[in-house]
Order: sequence, then structure tokens, then C-alpha cells
Amino acid sequence: MNEHVKNVTPETTDLSRRSFLVGTAATGLVLGYAGVPGIGSAAAAPANFEPSVWYAISPDGLVTVTCGKADMGQHIASTMAQIVCEELGAKWSDMRVQLASNDPKFNDPVLGAQITGGSWSTMMNFEAMSRAGAAGRIALTEGAAAAMGVPASELVVRDSMIVHPKSKKLMSFADVVKSGKATKTFTPDELKAITLKTPDQYTMIGVSVPQLDIPSKTNGTAKYGIDVMLPGMVYGAIVTPPVRFGATVKSVDDSAAKKVPGFIKAVTLDDKTATTSGWVVAVASTYANAKKAAQALKIAYDSGPNAKLSSQSLLDEAKRLQGLEDSGQFFVKDGDPNAAFGSAAKVVEAEYTTSINIHAPLEPMNATAEFKGDILHIYSGNQFATRSGAIAAGAAGIDPKFVVMHQMWLGGGFGRRLDADMMIPAVQAAKAVGKPVKVIYSRENDMTMDFSRPLTYQKVKAGVDGDGKLIAISHDVVSAWPTARWGIPDFLTPSVDKKGPLDSFTVNGADFFYTVPNHYVRAIKNELAHNATPSGQLRSVAPGWTFWAVESMIDEIAAATGKDPAQFRISLLDGAGKNDGGAQRLRNTLLAAMGLSGYGTKQLPKGEGMGVACVSSQERATASWTACVAHVAVAPSGEVTVKKLTVATDVGTQVHPDNIRAQVEGAALWGLSLAMYEKATLKDGGIEQTNFDSYTPLRMSQTPEVAIAVIANGEKATGVGEPAVTVVAPAIGNAIFNACGARVRALPITAEAVKASMKA
Repeated sequence: MNEHVKNVTPETTDLSRRSFLVGTAATGLVLGYAGVPGIGSAAAAPANFEPSVWYAISPDGLVTVTCGKADMGQHIASTMAQIVCEELGAKWSDMRVQLASNDPKFNDPVLGAQITGGSWSTMMNFEAMSRAGAAGRIALTEGAAAAMGVPASELVVRDSMIVHPKSKKLMSFADVVKSGKATKTFTPDELKAITLKTPDQYTMIGVSVPQLDIPSKTNGTAKYGIDVMLPGMVYGAIVTPPVRFGATVKSVDDSAAKKVPGFIKAVTLDDKTATTSGWVVAVASTYANAKKAAQALKIAYDSGPNAKLSSQSLLDEAKRLQGLEDSGQFFVKDGDPNAAFGSAAKVVEAEYTTSINIHAPLEPMNATAEFKGDILHIYSGNQFATRSGAIAAGAAGIDPKFVVMHQMWLGGGFGRRLDADMMIPAVQAAKAVGKPVKVIYSRENDMTMDFSRPLTYQKVKAGVDGDGKLIAISHDVVSAWPTARWGIPDFLTPSVDKKGPLDSFTVNGADFFYTVPNHYVRAIKNELAHNATPSGQLRSVAPGWTFWAVESMIDEIAAATGKDPAQFRISLLDGAGKNDGGAQRLRNTLLAAMGLSGYGTKQLPKGEGMGVACVSSQERATASWTACVAHVAVAPSGEVTVKKLTVATDVGTQVHPDNIRAQVEGAALWGLSLAMYEKATLKDGGIEQTNFDSYTPLRMSQTPEVAIAVIANGEKATGVGEPAVTVVAPAIGNAIFNACGARVRALPITAEAVKASMKA
């Protein structure tokens, strides 16, 4: 059995309780967590040196950071290395990165699983990586002190060198590693007691150093899942049913496929994990022949219970469920909005919808599976190794401890690779033919079988008193529940009305930082949509639709009471009670965006307008404070041109300024794409859009000017990958209203909807 499998520990292992160990051997200095039964001894590096958790320093002084996060172009591996480098005192040119396997020792120290999402990576790992770096510096310093015969307190560490200024003695990291003098270990309490640098002492954090992954990604040496090549490997091409989920295969006629050169076998998937339904994979010697064989198969289906469903039928069901008083569970239940509505001077009601949206990363889904004895090896880029390993095991009918996942670079993820459907045909085909099998989805496979952002329906009702003060909001959110589909209880949230757990990843953002004394938020599961369109986490998740409703409604209330929408928000962000701290930071970002954009300071031409929105994405407890001012021009035809987006975001501590700006800019443009262009529809149980000719994301010619203001105030680092996605759509919708008086409440925003609202 290989080393990985010997080191398997239960998924419940709490890595935060592990003792931190720094040990030495002839091959290098190993830094990581150890001390859990079953992990194996990490007191010294094995003869065949393998980096342990976090990072390792080799005898040549190179520091290799093992990144437990999926790197899909956001440079998170470099970010983790930069945090380590700051406290370690290494030279940036000595830093290297590699991606972790699914060994539980690489689990996230906070989440206890290997998952990349929620814009959590930097904020949740900043301290752990900092303490890892600091512990390594201390161990190296004490080792150098012993070798030099000088007090450790007199040594200075900088650029991978340890210097004793008084005697002019010095040792490199490589020298200390080779000397075998670094032997200090740290208990969890000792780790916590380490005094980390303060922001004014940083020399690496806050510097836009060269990203470590760019050279290999530009010279072709970086390996993505689609690049995997194994000896004896064959290929699989999938055939999917006409409905998204619920079909079963009645029969497969492979007589025509047998005429294709290199055809091996057609495998009907028997997926006990219920991730797939009604799939067949054609296996052949080349991918081209596998595709030809797949096209030649004649498959008869039972289309199942969802064959007649459409986007409209899912929306109709959502409206029906919202109308039931006892449906759903409460996410927020403060005060009594219904009583407040009865005494309100004015009540505003609106319905907001968003469509099905598809991830469509540049690299389509793929996975390569190989059985070596009892061990299943999976090669793929994945955002949730803990869950995906279990799904691959379920597909193979083996214990998850016998699955080794080889993490590859991801050619885009955006939440799509939180799922493991691509592994199932690879695993079952490899088992059926006795050879390694690489499965590559076509773009059509990828789009029609995406775990999409769900269709949503929201009903919002607000009441104001005689002074125009907002006194009550009730907010119902109806959708499929993407996180509940995972079947992981820890990812669900207890409802405040004690009716059972709810999927907070469908309502996050509705628990805003505005002060409203009476506030209800109800999460309602659309079971019909949940079954027919198995949904996933698309970049920004719930705040992508909840803030569309919240920030649109805030503007509608301001308009109904004759108030400037920006000033109205500022009055609501007073920081009272539970909103203290967050409201003030959110208000500051709004003021920054207003100032940078010139909001309210210039006369705009007829048909043009500016709109504002401000959000606390992703979740209330892990927020990045983000505001947007959108500048649009609206033609009499209803055609909208977005001229400029101004985004301000408070990230606390910025690790890499250029990367943060790139992430915020990319997120804002993704938000624009969702707001104006992207829409998938369900017809007869299947997704109608099959490629980029019918599913049309933002094109470069449609890209407006984007101005970014980053507020870095030294607070705890926050995430930047997703928040700006959520703020753009409502800012655009509000700008359209200010430009022409048209109020749109459905995404994506169309010229037809704008023109119809102008006439209303």
C-alpha cells in the first residue's frame, strides 16, 4: 500500500489541534502538522523526501509551499507562498509552489476539508500560513545560533540569510538545513503564542511580487487535467440524455460504434452516488475515435419524471411555494414586519427573478482514472477534494481511503469543479476496460450537464413610516438548494424558527448590514427545480441573486420616498447593534466609490444615469465590503450601454495588490456578464443552450471602463474573488432607472424589458 493510503485519517480529524513540528533530515527541513494517530511519524523527513503540510526547505535552500487550495488562475498558490515568505524571511526567488493531493493532512485548518470557494482561502489561511512561516524562522534561527555559537536573539533573518551583525557571521537557509541543527518543535499553544509581524513591519505582504505559477503556465510545463497522459491510456466520450436529470438507459445498440477504429466498449454508468443519471461513455483508443463511437451509439431512454419541465414551470412552482404561509424556513426573524406593515405610511412590494446560469470554464470538465491494484488514482482539477474523493470511491464501489487524487491546475473553475461528475465516467470506464481512461467533456456536454446557478424567485415587501424611515422588510427567496444537494449536514444552517436546517448558501446577503427593526428572510426550497436542475455554486453563489433583490429594493424605497438612493443607504448604515463595525466599513466603500466616480457631482446627458449598490459579500461572517457605481446610457429602444463601472472594496490586508485589482476587475466584469447577457433555459427537461452561440457571455467589445479602489486598512484579510460579482447587477439596474425611469426586476436585463418598463 502506498504512503498516501497509510497516512489516511478519519475526515473528522481536527487539524487545528495538531502539534506543529519542525524536524530535520539529510534531505531537508520539513515543516508541517503531526501527532495524530495514523498520520505516521513526521519527526524526520523520509529518505525519499516529500514536503509535509504547508512547506519544506530543501538542502539547496529552495522553499516549496504545498497549496491545499485549487488554483484556477486566481494565483492562490502564490498567495499562500507569499504569506509564508513574509514570516519566514525567505527570498522570493527561492520560493516554489506545488498542489496538494487529497491526503487529509492537507485539509483546510479552519474548514477541516479540502475545499476552495466562498472567497475563503486567504482570509481563513492567512494566520495559519503566517504562523507556519514564523515557526520556521524561529527554528532556523535557533539552529543557526547553535551552529555559530551566538545567542539567537542577536540574529537577523532576511532574504534566506541568517546574519549575526556583531561577529559578521552568517548562514543561509541551505546551510542551516544541511547542518541538521534546526530541531525545534511547537505545540499548538506555542504556535498561538508566537508574535507575528504587525502590518508596518511587512516587507513582502502588500508587494506585487511576480506570481510563481505564471512561468510554467506560459511555457507549457504546467499540467492541467486535460494534459494528463498515462501509459496505456485510452479515452472516453460521454453520451448524455436529452433531460438534465432523472433519465435511465433502457438499451444501447453499439453495432455502428463497433465499426469505428479503436472502439473498445460502451459503458452504461451505474452511479450509486446519483450524481449522474442516464449516461453512457464510449471508450476508444483516441479521443477523436471515442467521440465518433459516442455519436454512433443508438441509445433508448426512459426520460424520467422531469421530461416535461421548463423554466416557466419551475418559476410557476416557485411562485406557488412563496404564496404558502408555512413553506420554507426562516433565516432571519427580527421584530414583526407584518405588524409594521399595518402601521406603515407606505408599503413597497416587488418580485425579482434570476435565470439559470452556466459556469462554462475555458477548460471543459475532464478526469483521468487509473486502477493500480487496490488503489484508484484520479487526475483532475478539483475544488472539493474531500467530497470528490468520496464520490469517486462511490462510483468505483471502494472505500474512500483507497482513492488518491492528483490535483492539477484548473483551467477555470468558478464553482463548477466543486462537483465530481467528470470522475464517474472515467472511474467506471477504467474499471470496465482495465486500462487508464481519460474522459473529456465536449462543450455541449459541459453546458447541458452543468451544475448551474439556479433559477430564483424573490418576493420583497418593505414599509416606511411617515418620515420616510425604513421600518420593515420581508424577503422570501425560492430556489433549488445547491449545498443541500451535497448531503453534508455541516454545510447547512439551523433555521431560526427551529423547523430544521436550511441552505444558507441560497440566502446569504439577505441578512444585510442596514438597520431595519423588523426584518424577515425566508428560505424556500423549490423541490421541482432541485430535482430537475441539480444546481451548484456559481461564482458569488447566493449574494449574486439576494443582493440583486435587496439593493434594487433599497433604491425602489428611496424613489418612493423622494430620497437620494446613496444618501438613503448611508442613513441605514448607522452601525447600530449587531451591525456595528460592518456597516461603517460598508459605508466607507460606498463613499469611496461615489467619490471616485463623481456620483452626484456632474450633469449627465439625457438618457444617461448613475446607480449605486453596496454589498457585504460573501457571507455576513466572512464579508468583503464592496460598493459599485454604474454609469449607463439607455437608448429609446431600451438598449443599454454600460459606460463605466466604479468599484471600491475593503479587503483589510492586501497580500498582492496587482492580483487583488485583477480579481476585483474580473469579478465586476463577470457580474456585468450575468447582469446583461447570460441566460440558460430549460425546455422539456433539458438545457437548451449548448455552446457559446446560444449562451452568450460578455464579449471584449462590450467591456466598459472599470475603475477600482482598494481599501487596505490592516484589518484581517478578506476575500476578493467573488464580492464584486454581486454588486454590479443592482448598480446597473438602479442606473437604468435613473437614466430613463425604467425599473427592471429580472436578470439578465434585456432591451425589451427596459423598453416595456419605459412605456409602463
